[in-house]
Amino acid sequence: MTPNQITALRVLMALAAVALFGRHLPANMIAVGLTLAAIALDAVDGYVARRRNLSTPLGAQLDILGDRLIENLFFTYFAVTGLISFWVPLLFFFRGTLTDFLRELAWRSGRVGFGRNSMMETWWGRALVASRFSRAAYGVLKCVCFCYLGLQLTLSSAGSGTVLASLARAWKYELMAGVQILVLATVAFCLLRGLPVLWEGRRFLASPVGQPVHETNPALAGAKQ
Repeated sequence: MTPNQITALRVLMALAAVALFGRHLPANMIAVGLTLAAIALDAVDGYVARRRNLSTPLGAQLDILGDRLIENLFFTYFAVTGLISFWVPLLFFFRGTLTDFLRELAWRSGRVGFGRNSMMETWWGRALVASRFSRAAYGVLKCVCFCYLGLQLTLSSAGSGTVLASLARAWKYELMAGVQILVLATVAFCLLRGLPVLWEGRRFLASPVGQPVHETNPALAGAKQ
C-alpha cells in the first residue's frame, strides 16, 4: 500500500470505530481496537513513505488532513455522548482551521508542513511540530485518550447487574478524573504544537503569496504521488 492509501484506511477505521461505539460490548471492544489501529498506522505511513522514497508535498498535506479528520471525528463523537465538553472539539476545529490555513499559504509559496522545504525555520518550531519525537508523543497521547474514552463509554453503557456496571459505579470518580486529565493533556499539547505554526506562518500573511508551486518549485510539482 502507498502512504496515501494507508491514510485513507486510517480514516475509514476511525469512521468504523465511531459507528460501532455505544452498541454492545463486543462492538465496543472492536471499536477500541480500530481506534488503536487508526492512530498507530500514522507511524506506518511515514515509515513506508521514507522507506520506499514516496514522500511528497501532497502526501504530507494528506497526512495532516487525515490526522485532522480522525481527531475531530473522535472528539466530536465523545462530546455528543456527553463524556467531554463540547468546547474540546470546538478548540480542535478552531486550531486546525487556523493552522491549516497558514500551511495552505505556505504550500502555495513552495513550503510544506513537514520534511524537506518545511515552513518551520526555527529550531523550537521544528522540535515542537516537525520532529519525530513530538509527532510520536502526540500520536501516543491521542491514542491513549481516545481508547480510554472508548473504554469509559463501554463501562458507562454496561447493563445493570453486570461486572462492568459494578466497576463503573465503584470507580466512577476515578474514571472521570482520568478522562479529564487525558483530555486536558491532549488539548494542551495540541495548542502547544499549534503555536510554532502561527509564529512561522505570520510571514506568509505579511507577504504576497507566491506563484503556484509548480511554477516556483518544479521539484515539488513533479514529485510522485
